[in-house]
Amino acid sequence: MTNLIIFGAPGVGKGTQAEALSKNYQLTHLSTGELLRNNIEKKTELGKKVKSYLDSGNLVPDNLVLEMIKETIEDPKANGFIFDGFPRTAKQAEDFDEILKEKNQSISAILVLEAPESELITRLQKRAKKLNRSDDSSLETIKKRLGIYKDKTKSLIGYYKAQNKAIFIDGVGDIDEITEKLKTEIDKLQQ
Repeated sequence: MTNLIIFGAPGVGKGTQAEALSKNYQLTHLSTGELLRNNIEKKTELGKKVKSYLDSGNLVPDNLVLEMIKETIEDPKANGFIFDGFPRTAKQAEDFDEILKEKNQSISAILVLEAPESELITRLQKRAKKLNRSDDSSLETIKKRLGIYKDKTKSLIGYYKAQNKAIFIDGVGDIDEITEKLKTEIDKLQQ
């Protein structure tokens, strides 16, 4: 079973690329952001807790995210997953590895999309207008999210680098061009 993580700063194109890759490789696209937003829209208890974290630009606590992920990966029909926005920290990755180990699975690779901060800010501001996303609405919130990424979530790369599972991809350019770069790396994994 192929389990991939698509990783990078907010606005780098993780969701867009995960969708394309999930179709190409018949993987289940699992976006924690979407799962969290769905809970907010449905006004579930989890959604109420999550909304305050997202609106302030903070990360949702690990226990809430792991609970949601564990439920979602129970699908026996799944051919594999592409995780978008999860794990975000080395601690989440360690806990997630334990969950996967219980299912005789593991992460195949982490695909790290990289782009300059100025590009990310522009993309996030455009997305906020287009999709009316409150977590992308202000420059202050965007900068806070990028700061959290640099300070906390980037350490996750080291966790997977130590396992020889980190693959770095230039996330600037045409969407299709970036997809092709990603597919080239995934194809190498499947050889």
